[in-house]
Amino acid sequence: MFTPSSDDVRRFFCEVYRKHGAKEILSPLEAIALDWIVQHPEYEDALRDVETALTRDYSVEGGQANPFLHLSMHLSIAEQISIDQPVGIRAACHSLTQRLDSEHAAHHQIMECLGQMIWNSQRSGLPPDGAAYVECVRRR
Repeated sequence: MFTPSSDDVRRFFCEVYRKHGAKEILSPLEAIALDWIVQHPEYEDALRDVETALTRDYSVEGGQANPFLHLSMHLSIAEQISIDQPVGIRAACHSLTQRLDSEHAAHHQIMECLGQMIWNSQRSGLPPDGAAYVECVRRR
């Protein structure tokens, strides 16, 4: 399993933003990431300078959302949907997207469920419960 560091993630998104601005060819994963970057223009400043991005602290106490975590969650959810893992997430997302009339809004709702699943797993010491995650999305 690939487990990128926080710096790896920040470099990845900054490089996608740079390549987009330079009109360079993107890999398929970079193209998906760019789709979410474009939908979050408020993150452009954070993506412009990789060195600043690597040193920036996005603590809860600072009161500012971490754009790299947020974009990573969009990317993770997009990947989960593309392979329907956990099973049922694709249909649950599709249904939520239709109800909200917005894929972006659906992703934000799914993020809440994803965060809850991760928190429960960390707290209990058990593996993430994919079925509970999908059910959470279905209830949204």
